[in-house]
Amino acid sequence: MSGLLLIISGPSGVGKTTITHQVERELQAEFSVSITTRAKAMGDKDGLDYHFVSQGEFNKARDNNELLEWAEVYPGLSYGTPRKPVEEALTQGKLVILEIDVDGAMQVKEKIPQAFSIFVLPPNESVLLDRLTARGRDDHSAIQRRFAKAKREIIKAWESGVYDEFIVNRDLSHTVKEAVSLVSKRRDNATLFT
Repeated sequence: MSGLLLIISGPSGVGKTTITHQVERELQAEFSVSITTRAKAMGDKDGLDYHFVSQGEFNKARDNNELLEWAEVYPGLSYGTPRKPVEEALTQGKLVILEIDVDGAMQVKEKIPQAFSIFVLPPNESVLLDRLTARGRDDHSAIQRRFAKAKREIIKAWESGVYDEFIVNRDLSHTVKEAVSLVSKRRDNATLFT
């Protein structure tokens, strides 16, 4: 069986991380661990949540083309996907999952056009706003900023042309089944033509 790179994206609050981890478990996939220059938070595990690196180490990896995608969120805060572990896992025929934003997906699809990409949508805007509020992580103004950003990201996803599938997360278990089914079909088809 040939390897497959799976990109899962979606706005904040849509449930993409939960979906990603369930797809990972059900399909025995490998989750690609990003590198970041952000400080390690309470409970973070280096190598599991992120690989925590200095800005100098990050810049070196970026400049040496060692990242499939990267972004500087703001000066001193950068995230990226290391290229080597992804390529090694794909060579071994594994399913590798990247949970990245639209800009990252655009970068990856440029380098690996055969990557399979899914964008997770909320049922509607009011459900998304409710989910962002229910998380209880942010104050009202932060929720409004996340909500505005989420709406922009959805539009960008539609317009980018990089997503193979759009799925709506109305019910988590159904959405996971749909994602697993889509990925399984893609893997089967990829195997037929290799």
